[in-house]
Amino acid sequence: MKFDWIAKLRYALQVWAFALAIATIQYAFMPDKPYGPLVVYSLLIATSTWALIDFGRHFFPSAAETGWPQGYAGIVLVVASIFSGYMLGNWVADGICVYYGLYPPGAVRPSTAELRTSVLITALAGVVVTYYFYSVNKAAYLERKMGEAHKHASEARLKLLETQLEPHMLFNTLANLRVLIATDAQRAQQMLDHMIAYLRATLAASRATTHPLQAEFDRLRDYLELMAVRMGPRLAYTLQLPDDLAQQPVPTLLLQPLVENAIQHGLEPKVQGGSVTVRARRDGANVVLEVEDTGVGAGADMAGAKGFGVAQVRERLAALYGTGAAIEFVAPHAQGVRAVVTFPSE
Repeated sequence: MKFDWIAKLRYALQVWAFALAIATIQYAFMPDKPYGPLVVYSLLIATSTWALIDFGRHFFPSAAETGWPQGYAGIVLVVASIFSGYMLGNWVADGICVYYGLYPPGAVRPSTAELRTSVLITALAGVVVTYYFYSVNKAAYLERKMGEAHKHASEARLKLLETQLEPHMLFNTLANLRVLIATDAQRAQQMLDHMIAYLRATLAASRATTHPLQAEFDRLRDYLELMAVRMGPRLAYTLQLPDDLAQQPVPTLLLQPLVENAIQHGLEPKVQGGSVTVRARRDGANVVLEVEDTGVGAGADMAGAKGFGVAQVRERLAALYGTGAAIEFVAPHAQGVRAVVTFPSE
């Protein structure tokens, strides 16, 4: 059976602090009694009782939300541990106090009334401390469940955004394919082949909320090949992915809307077309992804920054990384726009 020894040590320190507080309160009400024996008895009884309960609970089928035995088993464990811890702690404390002479000259051993008071204090303290640790374990369980629920909600939101984004891209491609069928059947056939390859890759990736950056670049290549069939020599592209970032997890379909935005608003309005460059790099603890085009620039090109696809990218970044991610558009040259996505590295 494997124990979390750091947690056990933390619990032990809390129990010892509680025991010292009880000994101090007892001394405040009975200043005529020596303080040393009160501390020894309180520490040993508290430690024995806690150890029997906290280690003993692992030998029972425990409730997942509390880590404590269910039903009567939990009650029996607590009652038996308080009684046994009191007897064991008293026995050891008696031996220590006598051996080290902690009782001053003329001091008498505890009376029957004092023993009854001691038993009552032990019982009350045992119940209070047990309930405290029970509540701590339950609160920790609830926090874990809340974290899991938040994670599942974020994943569900990402999947919803992806399902909204996929048809958007698909309809645009089908519209382009319809035009090519009427004007260039051979290029339409090539486009259809690339579209099948793209959809096959998309279907394989749809089972996960995130995938490696290498898979994202592979899907981008399929998409750009689709666009290259339609635009011909008016479209050139470059993909730059360092080897050390190939396995970096990213949301699926993160970059494609930015590439689509660059083509639709930057290159297509330009008679001679242009190029799209997609690159990835590290910047300290962050990953930076850039989509840069040589299109018409900060006029019509920047208008796409407020479009449907880019809005989805913003939402997906916020759902997965919160305020740790950002996306911005800059116009570094007279022509062309660069979209920059930044998020924490994993």
